[in-house]
Amino acid sequence: MTFYAESRNTAAEVLAGFHGLSLGALAATLMTWNAQRTTRKQLGALSDRELADIGLERADIDAVAQGRFRR
Repeated sequence: MTFYAESRNTAAEVLAGFHGLSLGALAATLMTWNAQRTTRKQLGALSDRELADIGLERADIDAVAQGRFRR
């Protein structure tokens, strides 16, 4: 006897998980993610001395990228 289990999600089931998410919201989310990624990469490339010159520490990079940094 052969047993076949249908454990894979169909494309319709996967897309149903995105119900209510507009294309514009998805694009905005991707743009925000990319801007944060770029900021992290650029700040991460600076030396500790260069970060200190602009008033940052390496631990502040995530907060700056997410727009939560306050001093």
